[in-house]
Amino acid sequence: MDRPLRIDAHQHFWKYDPSEYGWISEELAVLKRDFLPADLKPLLEASGFDGCVAVQARQTLEESRWLLELADHADFIRGVVGWVDLCGPDLEAQLESLSRHPKFVGVRHVVQDEPDDRFMLREDFQRGIARLAGHGLTYDILIFPKQLPAACELAARFPEQRFVLDHIAKPPIASGGLSPWREGIESLARHPQVHCKLSGMATEADWGRWKIEDFRQWIDIVIDAFGPARLMIGSDWPVCTLSASHAEAMEIVTSALSRLSADERDGVLGGNAAAFYRLPKWGE
Repeated sequence: MDRPLRIDAHQHFWKYDPSEYGWISEELAVLKRDFLPADLKPLLEASGFDGCVAVQARQTLEESRWLLELADHADFIRGVVGWVDLCGPDLEAQLESLSRHPKFVGVRHVVQDEPDDRFMLREDFQRGIARLAGHGLTYDILIFPKQLPAACELAARFPEQRFVLDHIAKPPIASGGLSPWREGIESLARHPQVHCKLSGMATEADWGRWKIEDFRQWIDIVIDAFGPARLMIGSDWPVCTLSASHAEAMEIVTSALSRLSADERDGVLGGNAAAFYRLPKWGE
């Protein structure tokens, strides 16, 4: 490729079934349809992006396998972050099976929906996290700001595990109030193996009424905390369509990167994601 790589590091696919996607409420009715690779590909091309990382949207092994099947037939899906039962007795067998696929690059659990804010510090969950590095897998941290202290403790206990924080921990962009989110972000960023996705911000803003400048202070805090080399852009498509198009979700991030050097911008827009997830090169 004769230009810097561009990777959308966070998006989702699904075939909508109300029994499988119970989290899609009436308030989120725009999401009650299929979203498939053929829908995303022209959006990526229009924004100048070469590929994407598909992330789990429901907590089943079936979906993890389905995402890998999609990736087999769509070269632009460069990696899959799936779900495994990190607390289950047959975790090793699940990891062994899925990690045979070169595009299975990481794991995520929907921790934000767990009633216990310290769920990540449970002994059984941590046993699961301890298994990931042996398979070369990353872990995506999906949390709300109130769960940042537990994320910091988790990172401290696993200094060799590659983590990435999704959606800058979903701060209250619509209502404002930087604290205690800011302090939590700065604490988590002190762990050098933790990266962060500049993603998911449109849905935390005032839907349909936000302005591009509403996001600047939040993004600046994340850039200052993590540094450009540990950041990656993500659209969170199709969830972003609740509040923004794919192009608008990407512009929220790209418009805030002018303070960075050209090489740093290239990293945020693709190079960092490729390195963090160890994405297969084109043709592999």
